[in-house]
Amino acid sequence: MPLASTSIGHSLSSFLEAVGQFFSDLAAVHWGALALGLLFFGLNLTLRSRAFFHSLRAAYPAVSFQWRRIWGAYFAAVGFNNIVPARGGDVIKLFLCRSSIPGSTYPTVAAAFFVESIFDAAVGVLVLIFAFTQGVFPKPPDFSKLSSFDISYLAEHFRFTLFLITALAIFGLVAFALLSVRAKAFWTRIRQGVTILGDRPRYLREVAAWQAGAWLCRFAAFWFLLDAFRVGGSVENVLLVFGVNQVAGAVPFTPGGAGVQQALLVKVFARGPTAVVAAYSVGQQIAIAVFTALVGLGAVVFIFRFRSFKEVIAAGHASREAERRAERAGAY
Repeated sequence: MPLASTSIGHSLSSFLEAVGQFFSDLAAVHWGALALGLLFFGLNLTLRSRAFFHSLRAAYPAVSFQWRRIWGAYFAAVGFNNIVPARGGDVIKLFLCRSSIPGSTYPTVAAAFFVESIFDAAVGVLVLIFAFTQGVFPKPPDFSKLSSFDISYLAEHFRFTLFLITALAIFGLVAFALLSVRAKAFWTRIRQGVTILGDRPRYLREVAAWQAGAWLCRFAAFWFLLDAFRVGGSVENVLLVFGVNQVAGAVPFTPGGAGVQQALLVKVFARGPTAVVAAYSVGQQIAIAVFTALVGLGAVVFIFRFRSFKEVIAAGHASREAERRAERAGAY
């Protein structure tokens, strides 16, 4: 696979070059703006965790559980996802939330994840529409020309991408059919997880409103991060960064979409100095990854009493396996 090897090498080279540019430009960073950016990013995650807490409280109205544990699980998941690929942090959030709610089940907690995706998907579509109509964001057919192997490979090999999407869709349908036949109780728990959607005023008040506030904090966060790395905060620039994040989030092969973000940001902000944009593309990602990983690890240690992310994942797998054994024994 010489072409693939060349693409990977080029992508890695571009990323490492951007990292080098970031460290060589470190003295020029506006640290006050960077601190404000990270503060607002933390507020964004805090508000999102509150919306998630409300979804879980609607699913388990008779159960008492603490918001700080849901907050800790949320930060731990984001922190882990920013340093390890393939969204393993979602497994951490699932286990920590499930263990924080007495009598809860994995299907119900997992279904509550879906609740917040509704508002995010609506905002994400608007962001992408804006990004693709500005004339600076590459169109999907042009993704194959980007210096990021994962997204360029998928764009260049359209038949493979179509096959992958089709295979995942078929797998989902088969799993749905098997679960529908074998476990009606499973779908009862799934419906329980999205209980709040059945009460529209409550959903708007306790979930959508908090997520709207979170998006505003996220907007402020990236405005200050753009200022911190001298790209310049503006409504257009922040929305373009949002668009980049939407695309990078759809390709979870690297931590936080590393590589994809750098390739897209350099293309989107091509009108600016290349060195400045390269430094920002890596700098904001490193700053967010370090911040969320440290806060997330702190939550794992001081709230949940685990010593590391690895220990949480091991405990989560053990818990899920024990639950499967109980199901098979008829005690679930």
